[in-house]
Amino acid sequence: MALLLCTRQAGKSTVTAALGLYTALTTPGALVLLIAPALRQSQELFAKMAQMYRALEGTLPVRRMTALQLELTNDARVLALPGNEKTVRGFSGVDLLIIDEASRVEDTLYHSLRPMLAVSGGRLICLTTPFGQRGFFYEEWSEGGDGWHRIEVPATACPRISEAFLAEERRAMGDRWFSQEYGCTFVSATGSVFRSEDIAAAFTDTVMPLHLPTYGTS
Repeated sequence: MALLLCTRQAGKSTVTAALGLYTALTTPGALVLLIAPALRQSQELFAKMAQMYRALEGTLPVRRMTALQLELTNDARVLALPGNEKTVRGFSGVDLLIIDEASRVEDTLYHSLRPMLAVSGGRLICLTTPFGQRGFFYEEWSEGGDGWHRIEVPATACPRISEAFLAEERRAMGDRWFSQEYGCTFVSATGSVFRSEDIAAAFTDTVMPLHLPTYGTS
């Protein structure tokens, strides 16, 4: 399982689209699911994959291809689905599950998707930029344990993005939004009175709770 925490325009969607296509081409009967908060977003990821398929020569022939589905003659399928927990249930034996814009995906959807990998032992890849200190992606990134392979790519590590552009973006956005969109920083929610890290620091296991006596009613 992998978590990709990347700046905007780092190429994370392109890389995962290529991985999805590779899985379909090399694994007969494979099922690859593309999930995002909205169908338009998962469809955009699928479009990248379809473009790659068309660019290849001598690949497996296509049996069926639409704006949301690719089915190859080796029985492998790629499906783009909306981020709706009620409508994505029913899939099983998933070989590769890709969750795009994962920081904006509802926790209920994430928890309904994971069982699709139970029998197949398929791969799960979540890619996103940060969106505050909330949601399953933030929790898995910060406290998810060693079962995840974590990859972080801030804008300063992406040679495609110039220093001049980043300087202008920081001026236009301010430090808070810039840190989130380009610095891979999980910032506290806007409008919060206290920072999340300050609240967490207020808790301790070294102080025993105070138990007050319970008085009966007369």
